[in-house]
Amino acid sequence: MGGPYARRWWALLVLCLSLLIIVMANTALTVAAPDMTQDLGLSSADLQWVIDGYTVPYAALMLLLGAIGDKYSRRGALVLGLVVFGAGSVAGSLVGSATGVIAARAVMGVGAALIMPATLSLLAATFPRAERAKAITLWTATAGLAIAAGPLVAGALLEDHGWASTFLINVPIAVLAIIGALVLVPPSKAGHHDRIDYVGGLLSVVWIGALVYMIIEGPHFGWGVKAVTAAVVAGLGLVLFVVWELRHPRPVLDVRRFTQRRFAGSNLAVALFFLAVFGAFYYLTQHLQFVLGYDALDTGLRMLPLAGAVFVGSALTGYLTPRIGMRITVTAGMVGGTAALVLLSQVDAGSAYGDFVAPLVILGLAIGLALSPCTDAIMGAFPEAELGVGGAVNDTSLELGGSLGIAILGSLLSTSYAAHLTDATNGSKLPAGALSKAQDSVGAGYQVAQAIGTQARQLAAQASQAASAGKPEQAAELKTQASQLAQGARQMADAVGSSFSDAVAHTSLIGAVILGVGTVLVAALLPGKGRAESDPEVAVEPADAADAADAAEKPELAHAGRASGV
Repeated sequence: MGGPYARRWWALLVLCLSLLIIVMANTALTVAAPDMTQDLGLSSADLQWVIDGYTVPYAALMLLLGAIGDKYSRRGALVLGLVVFGAGSVAGSLVGSATGVIAARAVMGVGAALIMPATLSLLAATFPRAERAKAITLWTATAGLAIAAGPLVAGALLEDHGWASTFLINVPIAVLAIIGALVLVPPSKAGHHDRIDYVGGLLSVVWIGALVYMIIEGPHFGWGVKAVTAAVVAGLGLVLFVVWELRHPRPVLDVRRFTQRRFAGSNLAVALFFLAVFGAFYYLTQHLQFVLGYDALDTGLRMLPLAGAVFVGSALTGYLTPRIGMRITVTAGMVGGTAALVLLSQVDAGSAYGDFVAPLVILGLAIGLALSPCTDAIMGAFPEAELGVGGAVNDTSLELGGSLGIAILGSLLSTSYAAHLTDATNGSKLPAGALSKAQDSVGAGYQVAQAIGTQARQLAAQASQAASAGKPEQAAELKTQASQLAQGARQMADAVGSSFSDAVAHTSLIGAVILGVGTVLVAALLPGKGRAESDPEVAVEPADAADAADAAEKPELAHAGRASGV
């Protein structure tokens, strides 16, 4: 085209809608999980793989599918991904077993691996560079909205429908996005693209898939043969991938880009931020539902401050980054994320929802401040022919960070909760089997407390019957036992709530330390505003015809764009 695409903002709406459903697919599941567990009789291992069956193909396939989309059709990749995602959603709503749900979620993950890099590559190809940062800001804000909207939508559906509705809601959105893509999104592919490096692409699938599997398997199920084998495959696959890409004349990903401070720092920031965000989201939704007793809809409503703050933070980064530079904006966002986790480390058994509002708002602001400049920098490092690969790199960093967050912080949460519960119930004469079951999760802990309460009510009913039958001594004995069990049920429920609150505080503190150390590393890696303007490593090509025309007509602006890396 001779100028910018006229309907680019409508096209952006379609891309954001496509992004919305693939992020919501995970966050909505955290709210639907209790109903699904009860209906399908899922074990904790089953539930873990229902969640992560989506993550493994999603993370592993993005790089290869992004390259294929670049060569053949980015819009085609988007539409195909939406079709696959919608089909997986329909299948997930119809199956009646753990295996079926896991398989359906895996199909959805394949669709997401097509959709996610396509949204960013189409965005970068459609918008001239002068508007791209603003478009990426809106894309990032949509991701933040989806994190909070998933529980809200799922909660509203679960008021009157079963968990299958949380799968089916994806279908009309996918259909709308497909129609919008065909009508509003322009066709796009690389103007020149050599033969795809399929060997490098397959090696990326192997090492990323094995790494994500190891991250899931090891912390949750123990470092047995499966986890260790996955670790070995991931390490060997990564070495072979790097060696192959360094030697290949047309690599699927030029790994030398990671020697550039701006590129490496941006990817590290994205990974660390989503480690913190996904980890915190994982245990915050559980705390709101189980400890504070909110139902699914109320939990979703109480996550809205996070979504609103993301939009405010995104607006701020659009204003601040051009004025004070990327390093200060991103570092400020990561400091804010660290501060939010520090506030969550103050949670205790007496904490109410009001104690969570400030951390949620600060975390949302931090997401908006940090992620848009990083995504813009990552996409700016790739030429027009590799925009799909650029989107895949950004999204793989995001997904690896999220997987690590749930695995590391989730494992720490589980270990800390079990230890605190042991201490809290010490001397309570609780049967060993009941304690072991209660230590499995906070939901299981409350189930044990409810079971004890049910026994108390049954004994109370037997005491009434004995009294009516003229057996006062038996009635008195049964009443005493019922009273003791009722007191034990209350103590057990209190112990579960306080133990989980303490575990949230402990896990948040560890998360704050991880993100704090990462903040220092990112601040050291990212070049300052002055250096970014003169750093020769950051030169990039114009990514579309409109940019090329601008560069030809305004050489001084082209030079400034290359120097700043945006």
